[in-house]
Amino acid sequence: MGSISKDPREEVIQAWYMDDSDADQRLPHHKNPEEFVSFDKLDELGVLSWRLDADKYETDPELKKIREDRGYSYMDFCEVCPEKLPNYEEKIKNFYEEHLHTDEEIRYCVAGSGYFDVRDRDEAWIRIWVKKGAMIVLPAGIYHRFTLDSDNYIKAMRLFVGDPVWTPFNRPHDHLPARQEYVDNFVNKAGGGPAVDAAAA
Repeated sequence: MGSISKDPREEVIQAWYMDDSDADQRLPHHKNPEEFVSFDKLDELGVLSWRLDADKYETDPELKKIREDRGYSYMDFCEVCPEKLPNYEEKIKNFYEEHLHTDEEIRYCVAGSGYFDVRDRDEAWIRIWVKKGAMIVLPAGIYHRFTLDSDNYIKAMRLFVGDPVWTPFNRPHDHLPARQEYVDNFVNKAGGGPAVDAAAA
């Protein structure tokens, strides 16, 4: 009995602190030495995740339950790769601009892989690598960005509560209520506040 059971998410989601290099955004950008980030740490930032069976997304009872419990009534798919996405180069640049949304960003990777980067409480970048079977929820108001990895392909299910609103608000947008709520709930919540004043960013 002695072994601790492994979190099944580890096979499809990994997170680590990024280096400061301005090399190709599609590279892993590990620090040296590597500094991985736990699921508990992501939870503290409001980032939720699941491992699901991407081969059965049409009939998966676990996905159905998540959608019902969280009110995700809208669903579509987005394929990001040079062959499938119109204005690919421009879109990829836009996705990699640091921004926030006033609603959750919900993505379920059903094929391929990619990186979601989020800011921690001290403004450091955490890179979250999602692969087939990973579902991730970024909370409203968190500053983040997205890029493909070096495989240049992801197919993701996009979920939303009600009618979808994909509007990105590029940083700085600290005056938005969604940002202020995020800071109150996640940034200022632990450890007596952030090292960097969010309002000054």
